[in-house]
Amino acid sequence: MEIINTINLPSFLRRTIKSYVLKTYIRQQGCDLNRIGRSRNWQLKTNLTQLQAIVTFIELEHEVSWLWLAKRLRKEYLHLNHANLVTLASRLKTLTIANLIAHTDCTLAQARKVIDELEGMD
Repeated sequence: MEIINTINLPSFLRRTIKSYVLKTYIRQQGCDLNRIGRSRNWQLKTNLTQLQAIVTFIELEHEVSWLWLAKRLRKEYLHLNHANLVTLASRLKTLTIANLIAHTDCTLAQARKVIDELEGMD
């Protein structure tokens, strides 16, 4: 079972144009996206696989008002441990150091260790 991350999204609707499209996609991924009380702040509950899918979707759509969300969600990658990096790396189509760093924002040393482990060189 994957770890569920809880991410606060301040002023989610005010900061995004076409937020209905983004909300629909996020909910289709199986994430919980709820408003916090009566405030304008929202809360997203997601696992790492869903998080990566959302970031990829935002980057492919090229909607400028969504980029703050992609940046905010990428900060969650900083909390990845080695096991999470191995799981995410195994799902990548082309596994290179540059590709792994681009997708997870991990360090060069972490990327090399993950790739060595996946190639059986550890």
